[in-house]
This record gives sequence, C-alpha cells and structure tokens, in this order.
Amino acid sequence: MRYAIALATLLVIISGTNRMSAAAAAPEPVRVSIWPENKAPIGDGTFETAEVPITIHLPAPEAATGAAMVICPGGGYGGLMEGPEGHGIAKWLNDHGIAGIVLKYRLPKGRYRVPLLDAQRAIRVVRSRAAEWKIDPKRIGIIGFSAGGHLASTAETHFDAGDEKSADPIDRLSCRPDFAVLVYPVITMGEKTHGGSRKNLMGPTPSPETIDLMSNEKQVTDKTPPTFLTHAKTDSVVPVEHSRMFHEELKKHGVKTEYMEFDQGTHGYNGYKGKEWDAWQEACIKWVKALEQK
Repeated sequence: MRYAIALATLLVIISGTNRMSAAAAAPEPVRVSIWPENKAPIGDGTFETAEVPITIHLPAPEAATGAAMVICPGGGYGGLMEGPEGHGIAKWLNDHGIAGIVLKYRLPKGRYRVPLLDAQRAIRVVRSRAAEWKIDPKRIGIIGFSAGGHLASTAETHFDAGDEKSADPIDRLSCRPDFAVLVYPVITMGEKTHGGSRKNLMGPTPSPETIDLMSNEKQVTDKTPPTFLTHAKTDSVVPVEHSRMFHEELKKHGVKTEYMEFDQGTHGYNGYKGKEWDAWQEACIKWVKALEQK
C-alpha cells in the first residue's frame, strides 16, 4: 500500500514537472521575410530581388517582459556572424524575457543605404506584429556587434516617423528604435574607421559627404534613443575610440547612455566567453530593466 501511494505521488510530481517544463518552453523560432514579394529597395529608387529574413525568437509566455530587440550580427559588412552574434544572442535575451529578432541584413557591396533600409524595415515589421508576438511596440530596441553595431547606431541616428500616406501600412510606422545596445561597435567612417567595414559599406572611394553621413558620431541629436555601449581598450580590430566618441556625443545631447569599458579583452571578447563577455551581458540586462521601470 505504501509503495502504491509513493508511486502515485511520484507520478504526480513527474507529471507536474513535465507540465511546468512544457509551459516554460519558448516557442519555436519563426522566420519572416520583411520585404513584400522579396522586392528589396536599393535606396536610389530601384529594387532587387532578395529575401531578407528576420528570425523571431520569443521567450516563454509567462517570462515575457514585452521588450524586444532587433539583432544585427557583425562581420565587417562582408559577412554575418549569425551564430554567436545572432541566434545565440536571441537565446540569451529570451532567458531574460526579451524577444530576440535576428536580422539577416543584405551585405552592401558599396551600396551604403541597403543595410539601413533592412534595419528600418525590420523595426517597422516588428511594430506591425507587436500584438501577435506579445511585444510592446514602445519597447523595441536594437542591438549590434562590430559592423552590426555600426548598423544599429545608424538605425538609431537615421530614422523617421513613417509615411502616413503610404499604401503599405507597415511603412506608416516609425522605424526609430526605443533603445540601442552597441557591442564593440564600428561608429565612425572617418579617420579611425575600420577599413574593411568602410570599404564594404561605401566602396573604395566614398565622397566626403557620404563619409560624414555614415559617421554616426556626427549624427547624434537629442532624439537619439538611450544607448548602452561596451568596448575593450585592447581591441585591436575596432579602436575603443569608436565607442568613446559616440558615448560622449550622446552625453552632450542629453541622451541617456551607459558605457562599460574593459582594460582587457579582444574583439569578440575572447570568443564570446569569459569575464568581459559575462560582465557586459549582466550590466546590459540591468540597464534594459531600468529603462522598463521608467
């Protein structure tokens, strides 16, 4: 009799644990193309056929905070580090109740407007489906790494409120991110730029006007959203001055900003692991949660 009762109790516990595990499981990621019929604009009035997908990683429903982040992997504008700086980041965000939307943006090949158009459209698409994905349309941020950090900083300094006359309801929505996180980002296209990113983005001989336009430290205003940055002094790929100059411009314009600089650490923070990697992630989550409390 005691054995039967114990067995029944154990089965109830196991059943309850299984139900809780199922309830806590995050939904399977969903892939969505952002441009209708894969007709993607170049930025000069022409279009190309290109699938530009976002992959939506949603947290478990009971853990969701309503916040979301569009994720821009790095790769020097010549490739995309979709694993560690994309889907891996989405899963980390999910662990903290934040939706992670990985953007597979087009590589520019000298067409500097192309990645920005994709990032702007991704933000609009997420806003348009916020109710469906249980996202707060006023808490959609953007996060970028290295050249993806340049794209994220471009999105937060080059945005519009939407075209209210557009036939496409998605284009009527704002593409301004509500906050931004920049991890060892490329910022300037000027003197201290990352040469590979600049060449891939703008071609070998960009005009001075284009260089200034894409040097995002020169594009900060008081409308730029709150921004968290992190960089290592010893980064030998993208100089630490990129983050420093952007942080200083944000402060000058009264924009809420936090900057976490490390004395040691490589570009990519030692293979996306170790004390620097863990430290910036912990600080970033605290910063995002503090924004949510405002």
